[in-house]
Amino acid sequence: MRTSVTVPNEDEIRRQNGFMEKIKALNAKKDTAPKFFINTFGCQMNAHDSEKINGMLRQMGYAPADDEKNADFIIYNTCCVRENAENKVYGNLGYLKHAKKDNPDMKIALCGCMMQQPTVIETIRKKYRHVDIVFGTFNLYKLPELIMTNIESGAPVFDIWQKHAEIVEDLPTVRKYKFKASVNIMFGCNNFCSYCIVPYVRGRERSRRPEDIVAEIKALAADGVKEVMLLGQNVNSYGRGLEKETSFAELLRMVNEIEGLKRIRFMTSHPKDLSDELIKAMAECDKVCNHLHLPFQAGSDRILEQMNRRYTKARYLELANKVRRAVPDISLTTDIMVGFPGETEEDVLETIDVVKKVRFASAFTFIYSKRTGTPAAEMENQVPEDVVKGYFNKLLDEVNTVVYEINQSKLGKTYEVLVDDISGGDADFVTGRTTDNTLVHFRGCKDLIGELVNVKITESKPFYLIGEMI
Repeated sequence: MRTSVTVPNEDEIRRQNGFMEKIKALNAKKDTAPKFFINTFGCQMNAHDSEKINGMLRQMGYAPADDEKNADFIIYNTCCVRENAENKVYGNLGYLKHAKKDNPDMKIALCGCMMQQPTVIETIRKKYRHVDIVFGTFNLYKLPELIMTNIESGAPVFDIWQKHAEIVEDLPTVRKYKFKASVNIMFGCNNFCSYCIVPYVRGRERSRRPEDIVAEIKALAADGVKEVMLLGQNVNSYGRGLEKETSFAELLRMVNEIEGLKRIRFMTSHPKDLSDELIKAMAECDKVCNHLHLPFQAGSDRILEQMNRRYTKARYLELANKVRRAVPDISLTTDIMVGFPGETEEDVLETIDVVKKVRFASAFTFIYSKRTGTPAAEMENQVPEDVVKGYFNKLLDEVNTVVYEINQSKLGKTYEVLVDDISGGDADFVTGRTTDNTLVHFRGCKDLIGELVNVKITESKPFYLIGEMI
């Protein structure tokens, strides 16, 4: 059963604004504004949450620090999808224990998916007592109250909810880019893939009302935003459970009508919910980018069943072909997992066969990470690490070959690019993305940032293109 969203809680916003004003007054009495640093781990959902944290901290009178070493308030927005992300957090916390001895007034906060796991909370309480504030994925908006509680009590504050209450709208947000933005359209996940911890730490699906989403995007477009990314763990199932059920395809059409907006992206899509209605909307909405991220994870029907993905290899290939017929220039990207319990070389060859047939423009390839609390973690036939690495390298070789061939096919063609930033390697170059999400570097100045320009591709690299503005 899907959980419908409650209406925006204006009283709660007013309450948190009161805490923000109190903290701002305290910070104003200091000789210099205390500085904050946010370290974000994980997905785009976390990145967008960090933009909200950034906005709240600035409103409370904190100023951004260039790096962690110069910060008085450090917050880690954590991820628990893979073990290495958790290990990085623990490693950083060990360093901060020493840093806090040099700066006793430093505040350390932890939030995000990792904090929804009881074993993690127990570890933090026992081993990392220098942490001041801990909260999870359901109560992000309470950060001002938690900071105030910590200031007044002088004691660590742990506020972890096991389920969501309300979705609180209108939090202050500082976007990374003025010209593009992420917008949450839903939260949580109902799919319960056997390897995935997300439904346990993000909760069950709940969708925002379409009128709230449209109003937010209209305000963003009026503020100069040209591109929006609609975010959800499974955007294809958006709208089920709302008072007036609205499909994701219908939402796309609403957003497509917003004046001033140039591009619409979305992620992530689950293959089992990719409807003909949505494919038709993608083809007919002129602002929807010709890019679809459609994770398939594995090509073996046996492994897909064990993963609880609820589609077959044949069904996935059918969907890919259907999307390509509707949007001929579509760029398909995906997620692929290697090393799921019981996976054999034959299973991996089935996965490689999907890569060859679909020809993905890029793929996030990763090794299965055992997550405590998931059904897959209890499976007995875990694949040895050295065997998994062999499978992974074989898959990566095929993915990289296909990606390079696709990039080669773009030589001499002209694409519209939204310029993101100065290229990291050369101040005389800028970087941006085409509508099909390909990364392009070309000669230009910082005045082009945020602009849509036409670029002719002159050189192809394995993971990006080089071009010249025309």
